[in-house]
Amino acid sequence: MKMNTLGKEFYEQPTLKLAKSLLGCQLVKETEEGTASGFIVETEAYMGPEDQAAHSFNNKRTNRTEVMFGPAGYAYTYVMHTHCLVNVVSGKQEKPEAVLIRAVEPVKGEELMYLRRGNKKEKELTNGPGKLTKALGITQQDYGRPLDSPPLYILPGFTPEQISEGPRIGIDNSGEARHFPWRYWVTGNKFVSK
Repeated sequence: MKMNTLGKEFYEQPTLKLAKSLLGCQLVKETEEGTASGFIVETEAYMGPEDQAAHSFNNKRTNRTEVMFGPAGYAYTYVMHTHCLVNVVSGKQEKPEAVLIRAVEPVKGEELMYLRRGNKKEKELTNGPGKLTKALGITQQDYGRPLDSPPLYILPGFTPEQISEGPRIGIDNSGEARHFPWRYWVTGNKFVSK
């Protein structure tokens, strides 16, 4: 069975455009316990070497950031405050940019999400970057995976009626970059983080 995943060329669009284009797409994770997925409803763009909030600011190349220096369309996962976060690598090779997935709207595997997240209200299952990875079963083992084949992949979804934008969240120590309006969300969606 051929899956209708987004092709490599989808990820090769400019990072700010990709951050908006990912809204409405379906993020899917297959695990031994089952498959869980959600429509992406909130993203943040990180513009690499020139962006003080990016892990790759000033072309900082470490084991953690290495995947961002490669081609677009791969998963960049990392742990922050004990939570695993997932990003989509974007930008051209050697231009380390990425889009953080901040929130998803559950589509498939909600029972599994409740099992993983505990007794939460529905909108709190996946309304944050650490919550959605736990709910979907995305882990550090997903680092560097291509996003066009199982077990972690992105499918087309819906086209948002309206997209809002504003400053990114939780990057207070990043100088003027903390004011850049590079967070995008599906206007009015209840699963948006805040």
